[in-house]
Amino acid sequence: MTVIKAENLTKEFKIAKKGNGLSAAFKNLLVNEKTIVTAVNGVSFDIGRGEIVGYIGPNGAGKSTTIKMMCGILTPTRGSIHINGISPTQHRQKVVKDLGVVFGQRSQLYWDLRLGESFELLRRIYMVSNDKFNANMEELNDILQFNDFIDTPVRQLSLGQRMRADLAAAMLHSPSVLFLDEPTIGLDVDAKYAVRKFIKKINERSQITIILTTHDLDDIQTLCKRIIIINNGVIISDCSLDELIDKELTYRLLFAETKDGYRGYTNPKAEVTVISETKLQLKFRKSDISAAELISDLSKHVDIADVQIKESDIDDVIRQIFARSKN
Repeated sequence: MTVIKAENLTKEFKIAKKGNGLSAAFKNLLVNEKTIVTAVNGVSFDIGRGEIVGYIGPNGAGKSTTIKMMCGILTPTRGSIHINGISPTQHRQKVVKDLGVVFGQRSQLYWDLRLGESFELLRRIYMVSNDKFNANMEELNDILQFNDFIDTPVRQLSLGQRMRADLAAAMLHSPSVLFLDEPTIGLDVDAKYAVRKFIKKINERSQITIILTTHDLDDIQTLCKRIIIINNGVIISDCSLDELIDKELTYRLLFAETKDGYRGYTNPKAEVTVISETKLQLKFRKSDISAAELISDLSKHVDIADVQIKESDIDDVIRQIFARSKN
């Protein structure tokens, strides 16, 4: 079932064109020249129920602009977006009632109120019944453990506590779609673990569709099976994470430590590099030979003490894709 559908989604902004110097300043007072900047250019994708999709790209790539169009904050210049078959441009209030949004550097909580009072105010805004509100609060607290600080004013919460509270606030009205923009930014290791655990559990329990934008690629590896990469307003990749890594990084590295030396080992399907008298590095193409086959062949020639396989690094994959898209 398709929950989010974008078709040829495009957003252009008119930016005032300004020159340098005093004469240009006077000219700008008389002539208001504008230039058109395309932030998102012909973006199309379908996202199904229960998917957790990583939507990533460098700063200025068009991620936030896309999210704002999906929320109905911005109107597309061309193209369309539908959430559960409804256009947020034409029926924003109806769509927003079924959305949860968390921005890592902004809070929807009320700074001077106690956390519990913020939750109660949001309950009234979304017109959630008391029974449903209490049930949701109990379920969310089971995962996020915010009852310990529910009577604390929001301004006194730590960053990790505020992020847990923001996640709870986004889920109080049981939305079917959750947008997360940098949810782990600035958090310590324990707080990041808590946020990721929440995202996994709420997805498993409710089959909620989640769009995650982040610069922390550990978030992507931990949570997302599918990744959409955008750069310069254009989608440059949309596939599963495993497929992306297999396509971009065709080589793997195997490090072997031998008990009795190198013994001049070679393999026609691997590039062998001697690191030391007893250590080898074997670079091999996954399509030519598997790691198990390579280890088996190596063991016939040397006495292996230890082996280690270096898995593909998603950081290297993303850097490689960004570098190629600039050319």
